Amino acid sequence: MEERSASRPETMASAETAAKASRRGLHFERRLSKPGVDPFSTVQWERRDAVIQGEGGRIVFEQRGVEFPATWSQLATNVVASKYFRGQLGTPEREWSVRQLIGRVVSTIVGWGEAQGYFATDEDRDIFRDELTHLLLEQRASFNSPVWFNVGVEAHPQCSACFILSCEDTMDSILDWYRKEGIIFKGGSGSGINLSRIRSSKEPLAGGGTASGPVSFMKAADASAGVIKSGGKTRRAAKMVVLNVDHPDIVEFIECKAKEEKKAWALIEAGYDPSIDGEAYSSVFFQNANNSVRVTDEFMRAVIEDREWQTRYVLDGRVAETMRARDLMRKIAEAAHFCGDPGMQFDTTINEWHTCPNSGRINASNPCSEYMHLDDSACNLASLNLMKFVDESGKFDVAGFQHAVDIMITAQDIIVDNSSYPTPEIARTARSFRQLGLGYANLGALLMSLGLPYDSDAGRAYAAAVTSLMTGEAYLQSVRLAEALGPYAGYAQNAEPHLRVIEKHRQKAREIDPAYVPLDLLSASREVWDLTLERARRVGIRNSQVTVLAPTGTISFMMDCDTTGIEPDIALVKQKKLVGGGVLKYINQTVPRALARLGYDKREIQEILEYLEEHETIEGAPGLKEEHLPVFDCAFKPRGGVRCIEPLGHIRMMGAVQPFLSGAISKTVNLPHEATVEDVERTFIEAWRHGLKAIAIYRDGCKRTQPLSTSASEERKKVEEAPKPVRRRLPADCSSIRHKFEVAGHEGYIHVGFYEDGQPGEIFIKMAKEGSTISGLMDTIATLTSLALQYGVPLDALVRKFEHVRFEPSGFTKNPDIPMAKSLTDYIFRFLGSRFGSRARAEGEKPQEAPAQPSRNGSEERAEAERTDSTLEFILPESDAPMCAECGAIMVRNGACHKCLNCGATSGCS
Repeated sequence: MEERSASRPETMASAETAAKASRRGLHFERRLSKPGVDPFSTVQWERRDAVIQGEGGRIVFEQRGVEFPATWSQLATNVVASKYFRGQLGTPEREWSVRQLIGRVVSTIVGWGEAQGYFATDEDRDIFRDELTHLLLEQRASFNSPVWFNVGVEAHPQCSACFILSCEDTMDSILDWYRKEGIIFKGGSGSGINLSRIRSSKEPLAGGGTASGPVSFMKAADASAGVIKSGGKTRRAAKMVVLNVDHPDIVEFIECKAKEEKKAWALIEAGYDPSIDGEAYSSVFFQNANNSVRVTDEFMRAVIEDREWQTRYVLDGRVAETMRARDLMRKIAEAAHFCGDPGMQFDTTINEWHTCPNSGRINASNPCSEYMHLDDSACNLASLNLMKFVDESGKFDVAGFQHAVDIMITAQDIIVDNSSYPTPEIARTARSFRQLGLGYANLGALLMSLGLPYDSDAGRAYAAAVTSLMTGEAYLQSVRLAEALGPYAGYAQNAEPHLRVIEKHRQKAREIDPAYVPLDLLSASREVWDLTLERARRVGIRNSQVTVLAPTGTISFMMDCDTTGIEPDIALVKQKKLVGGGVLKYINQTVPRALARLGYDKREIQEILEYLEEHETIEGAPGLKEEHLPVFDCAFKPRGGVRCIEPLGHIRMMGAVQPFLSGAISKTVNLPHEATVEDVERTFIEAWRHGLKAIAIYRDGCKRTQPLSTSASEERKKVEEAPKPVRRRLPADCSSIRHKFEVAGHEGYIHVGFYEDGQPGEIFIKMAKEGSTISGLMDTIATLTSLALQYGVPLDALVRKFEHVRFEPSGFTKNPDIPMAKSLTDYIFRFLGSRFGSRARAEGEKPQEAPAQPSRNGSEERAEAERTDSTLEFILPESDAPMCAECGAIMVRNGACHKCLNCGATSGCS
C-alpha cells in the first residue's frame, strides 16, 4: 500500500491515501522493491547440502546442492528443503532452490489475484508481486504450511491449516465426521469439533436401548487420526475435541485421557516401549487429540461462589444430574494435573467477541485453539517475524509493519476463493465469511532485545500495542478490499455485531498504558481503529476475522525465529550436536543485543556471555545488575539457575494481547512438576479472570515414560514366603570389559565383571573429572546393582526399573545405539540391557564376547567427523517431551502441540 511514515499525522494521512481503491482493484506502492529489479537478484545466494540425521546417525533426509540465501541458517535450509520443496527426490521435477519455492507460490497467488480483479493496473500487480516476494525472501513473513505444500502444485490446493467441523446426533453425521477429518488430515491440516449435540450415554435410543455417548465415538475418530499423517508429508494428524460443561457425559469426557494414561503406565510396567509413538501409548485411546471443556461465565461464577451445577439431557434439556460446581472443576484440574488434558475454553468470552453471531454460535476451535469461528469453517494462517521490524537502536518500524500486514492480508484473501475445501459446507462458509488468521512470531525475542521483561507491565503494554496495530491494520486493509471487491457475503446479516466488536477493539486500544510504549507505535495502534471503524461503517469489511496467534511451528524455522508465536524463549543456552561428534553450546543471539540495550559495554557483555556459556545460566554473571535479571527469564529454569517465568506471567501476557485479536491464542501454560492440583485449578481460574478465550496447561513430567512403582493393593492375596536369597560372589579372577561413555559432556567408565557362564555379576562405575557427589552416587548405584545381581535379581528387572529415569545431566551421547540419555542412570542401564539382557541374548549376542572397546563409542571419532552440519539440533530442559517421529530428536512443547528443533516437524496445524 501507500508508503507511510511512523509519525502519527503521516500514518493516518497516508492510510487515507492508501484507500484509493475502486471497484476495479487496489493500488500498491513500493517499499522493499525497486522498479525493474528482480527481488531474487537483491540477495546473495549460495549452494548447500540439506541433511537431517536422526537417531543412530541415520540419514532422515538428504538433498545436495540446494540453493538458499546466504542469510538463511542451516536449520532453515534443512527444514524448508525437506518439508516444502516439491517433486520426487532424484527427479528433474524436484525443486532445489528457494527461488523456485517462493516463485511458485507468489506467481500462483498473483495470477489468481489478477483473474479476480484485485489489482487496479498491471503496475499494481507487479508491485504487489515484488513486495510479497521480498517479504518472504527476507524472512519477514510466511504463509502456513499447506500453502507451501500445495499452492502451484495442485490446480485447486488445500491452503487452510485450520478447520472446525460439526456433528449432529445421527449415525450418518458421526460417520461423516470421521470421513471429513480423514480428508483434512490427508491434506496436511487439522480440525476441531464440539460433540455436545450427540446425546449422552444416559439417554435412550429411538429403537430401544441406551445411546453410546460422544466419548465412545471419540475412540473411532482417535484411531483414524492415529494412522493418518497430515498430508503424508510432515506430521501426525492434529485434532481438537470439545464438550460443553453441561453435557451429561462431561465427567466421562474429563477423565477419559487420564484413564487411558493409566493403562499406558501398566503396559510400560510390563516392558512395552514407553516412547510417545511406542507400543504402550499407541495401544490406548485418545492420544491423538487435544480435549477441552467448554465452560460459561455462569459455571465459573458457580465455582467461585461454591454453588451447584446441573448437567442437562441433550434431547429434551431436562436436568440430568446436580453436583457442586467446585467438584466438577476439581475433576478438570485433577485430570489436567495428571496428563495435561483437558484444557478449558471460555464460551461466554468467545461469543462476546463473535463478529457473526447472527449466522451461528462459536462452538469449537481448531486443534491449537487459536482459530474460533462458525462450525464447518476454515482459516488460512500467516505470520510476521517481529524481529525484522525493529532496528539495532530498538526503534519499531511502524509503517513497514503496516505495509507488511497490508500485503499479507491481501494475499491471504486472494487464496480464499482459489482453495479447495474438504466439504461443500466448509467451502460455502469459507467463501461467505472469508476468515483469515494473520499473526506473528518472535515476540519473546523482540521484548528481550528491547530490554523488556516478558512478565512485566512494560513488556505487556508493548506487546499489546504491536498486536493492536496488527489487527487494526489488518481490518483496515480488509475495509479497502471491501471497497474494491465487496464485503464478505455474511456481512449484511452481521454488520451491527461486527462493527460492535471493532468498537470493543478500539476501546481496549485506548487502555494501553502510554508510559511504556513509544509514541509513534502507541498512536498508530490506537488511531488505526478510528479510521477502520469510520470506513467500515461506509463500505463494510471483506473478512469476518483477520488475526490469531498460532504456534508458528514449522514456519518459525523457515523465518529463523528465536521464539515462536507469543512464547518467550525456552532457554538462553541450547546445545547443538555435531555430526562428527561433540556438542556445541549455542547462546541465544538476542542476549548480547539486550545487554547492549541495557547499557553494558563490549567488555561487560563478553564477560557475561562467557559466564553464560560456562554455567548455562545468566544468574550470578559478573557485572549483571539484579534488576536486569527478569529481562532474561525464560519458560524453563536453566541448569544451575532458579529463575523462570511463573505460570501467571504467561497468563498475564495472553490477557494483555487477547483483546486485540479476532481469534484466540495457541499457548500452553507450563507448570513445574511439583505443582499441585490446586495450582492447576488456580491457573484455570486466573485464565478466565484475565479474559482469555482458551487455556491449556501442562505439568512437567506428567506424561510418564517410565515404569511406575506401585504398592500392592489390600485385596491382593499374600504369596507364600520365598526362600531366603543366597549371595553368589564372583571368583577372585574373572572376565570383564570396560566401556567408556559420555552424557552431555560428562565422561565416565563402566566396568562389568562376568560369572563363568558369561552373565554379569559385578558393576563398577567411574566418573571422570566429577565432584564427590556425582562420583559417590554412581559408586553407590554400582554397588547396589552388583549386590542385586549377586543375590539373583534378574538384570532385565533392573533395566526395566531404571531405564528412562530422568534427571540432570541428560543429553546426547557418543553411542549411536543410545544417542540420547535422559540421565546417567538411564544410559548405564540401557547399555547393560542392550549388551547383556534378554534382548541381547535373543539377538544371539554372547556377553563374554563383548569387545573391550566397543566400536564407535567413547571418544573415538567417526569417519564422517569432518562434516560440521548440525543434527539432533538442541537439548532443552523439558523432562518428558516426546521423540520426533521423523528424525528421533527430542521435541519441545509449542503452543498446545510439540515441535522438533532438528527437522522442523510439528504435531500441530501451523
